[in-house]
Amino acid sequence: MSSLLRGEEMCLAQLFLQSGSAYDCISELGELGLVEFRDLNPSVNAFQRKHVNEIKKCEEMERILGYLLREVKKADISLPERDVNPGAPLPKHVMAIMEQLQRLEVELGEVTRNKEKLQRNLLELTEYTHMLRITRNFVQRTAEREPLQVQYEEFPFLEKDTMMDYSSMQRLGAKLGFISGLIQRTKIEAFERMLWRVCKGYTILSYAEVEEYLDSPDTGEPTKSVVFLISYWGEQIGQKVKKICDCYHCHLYPYPSSNEERNDVVEGLRTRIQDLHTVLYRTEDYLRQVLIKASESVYTWVIQVKKMKAIYYILNLCSFDVTNKCLIAEVWCPVNDIPTLRRALEEGSRKSGATVPSFVNRIPTNDTPPTLIRTNKFTSGFQSIVDAYGVGSYREVNPAPFTIITFPFLFAVMFGDLGHGVIMTLFAFWMVLYENNRKLKRTRNEIWNTFFEGRYIILMMGLFSIYTGLIYNDCFSKSLNIFGSGWSVKAMFNAGVWKMDGIHGNHFLTLDPNVTGVFTGPYPLGIDPIWNLASNRLTFLNSYKMKMHFRKKYNVYLVFLPELLFLLCLFGYLVFMILYKWLVFSAKDSRQAPSILIHFINMFLMQGDAVQPLYPGQNGLQVFLVVIAVLSVPVLLLGKPLYLYWLHNGRHRLGMYRGYERVRRNSEEELYLLRAHDMEEGSSHSDLSSSGECQTEEFDFADELLHQAIHTIEYCLGCVSNTASYLRLWALSLAHAQLSEVLWAMVMRVGLKMDTTLGVLFLVPVFGLFAVLTVSILLVMEGLSAFLHALRLHWVEFQNKFYSGMGVKFCPFAFSLLPSSAEHEGLL
Repeated sequence: MSSLLRGEEMCLAQLFLQSGSAYDCISELGELGLVEFRDLNPSVNAFQRKHVNEIKKCEEMERILGYLLREVKKADISLPERDVNPGAPLPKHVMAIMEQLQRLEVELGEVTRNKEKLQRNLLELTEYTHMLRITRNFVQRTAEREPLQVQYEEFPFLEKDTMMDYSSMQRLGAKLGFISGLIQRTKIEAFERMLWRVCKGYTILSYAEVEEYLDSPDTGEPTKSVVFLISYWGEQIGQKVKKICDCYHCHLYPYPSSNEERNDVVEGLRTRIQDLHTVLYRTEDYLRQVLIKASESVYTWVIQVKKMKAIYYILNLCSFDVTNKCLIAEVWCPVNDIPTLRRALEEGSRKSGATVPSFVNRIPTNDTPPTLIRTNKFTSGFQSIVDAYGVGSYREVNPAPFTIITFPFLFAVMFGDLGHGVIMTLFAFWMVLYENNRKLKRTRNEIWNTFFEGRYIILMMGLFSIYTGLIYNDCFSKSLNIFGSGWSVKAMFNAGVWKMDGIHGNHFLTLDPNVTGVFTGPYPLGIDPIWNLASNRLTFLNSYKMKMHFRKKYNVYLVFLPELLFLLCLFGYLVFMILYKWLVFSAKDSRQAPSILIHFINMFLMQGDAVQPLYPGQNGLQVFLVVIAVLSVPVLLLGKPLYLYWLHNGRHRLGMYRGYERVRRNSEEELYLLRAHDMEEGSSHSDLSSSGECQTEEFDFADELLHQAIHTIEYCLGCVSNTASYLRLWALSLAHAQLSEVLWAMVMRVGLKMDTTLGVLFLVPVFGLFAVLTVSILLVMEGLSAFLHALRLHWVEFQNKFYSGMGVKFCPFAFSLLPSSAEHEGLL
């Protein structure tokens, strides 16, 4: 819990790794995820570092693995279970993996190219068969024309003699040529217009659509094609026609000169297609066997290559000592994990067989460490809400523990409904029960992943909604009479206030709580169910729901205390008046109760005598509180800049500062301890650096004063606006209740009013519609609205008061957190 509240204590450490065991030591650290490495070669280009060739080999293997995964996915072959977690391969085994992958890539490439060539040949033969079959009708045309056939009338004798073939036309002296082929259906109209414009009518175009879909050789998608036959006059016209066909990417095939030749070609095509089907089947079967064999090891290879590449990347961040026999690395590490870090280095040295062990050494530093907050599957969702606002500064108080309670509670105040809360809780509970299901965890749907990762947030929101729904006594806009109402109508008749004559003429009657016996006592839990029948229910609920820093001590005295006084003297006093009026005034004297709003306004105008006082001595106390609040503003504005100015200038001149340069230190450790002690006392001496050298940082008083002025104005105005912003709790709560009531009145009440036999059957679709609208509007849309408003209340109104969020998140070197290139491309 302390880690969740303040974060882990971090330290900077140096790792001394022997050259022979560095690879194994970093592999051990990657499995554990303990440390964050710093770059000790920031001025060296990425392509000039020592292990750049090894990283290039890893990228080449990632390319081959990506190719294999795409082919496996294309063949619809499922990968084995991903429970395996192989270790990083040793450098001497890398070449064997590389050769195996290259050999598999070459074999797979050859088989794939052969398959594609066979498929293209099969497509060409299939198209040729369709062309011969359809063009037979163009020569021996029946009297009934097909709807898609078109023919020009330059040669009217073709219309008269339906049995005349083209050899007869050649004997008549008409030097005709023929071009036949296939074209995509979408291009046929433009193709026809182009032929007419270019050839000036010296062509005959006939075409008909192929009944079945043919696979496009370019895209592989099924497309509709059209068979065409062009008869042209003269060689020059023929050259133009061929160029037009090339422009429109037509598939041209030779046209037989006689029916005998046509029949021979068709018979030969049929035999070749059968042979191609057999060869293609065997090729696909062999390709599938190769892919199945590759799929058994491809996931292991992906993990190994990812780990190997990450290790070499970390080795490039290290530097060599003067002897070039030892690697030096600097890491941020949690103090509590130092013993585990030492054991990991010892294990890496043992695996590599090094004679000299690697070791770790803590070093002093004044660099701000990264922030590490350990979470589990329950707290990680709430921590993500806080981190979305900003990562906390080092050892800063973390709002996440408070958010675990306040976030679902504020959501439930706006969403409070027992029925809706139960549905939300059951949905979240189902996700929690099946949280280890791989199909639910690893989906491509980002919206579902967002819901699944926030399952514990949804569970808490649902449970709190059930609680507030009981307080509001609201279940699908209806009240539950569990304990019996505390209001009695009989007492109104007994007292003579109501009479039978007046009841029949009035639609609205008023219960008077001052009449003895009308109000017998409060409802044990929540709102009395009788208010669901009251005409002033909305007015009553309106009233009901509305009632509903570190190691720098000068920040406490000059910033925190003035802000606290300003807030408590004004709005703390407002809360006090609300509670006082609530406790002192009862239903009998409620008409004489003064208005808190008028009193609060008169408090600033110093006009307390103008209205009836709420309590004795109220005027004097209000004047005192206003004076304290006003005086805290200049302290907040000028206190911190003046103190820092005196700290950086006045104390040096007076010789009061206990400077490090005036004290002889026997070791760097003593210097580090002294600096840490002075930081705790609040001194911000800026002559410290991570290298131990003194670097004087200039203090700009004007800049500090401007920054503090902006903060003061923002805080004072924010106290008013942020306090008013909490009214959204009341507004959204009423809106949700009214929308639920409207949905009930316009849907369910219509079905329940039918008292005939048909009404039961009619109630089934009505209830289905009501359920769909309830889930889509009241649960999803209204829930999302309440979630966003609760998020804003935490970020702007809550965390803005104390949480800076200016830190840097601790990013440990861990193989489990590093996505592979295949995962980036969505192949895994």
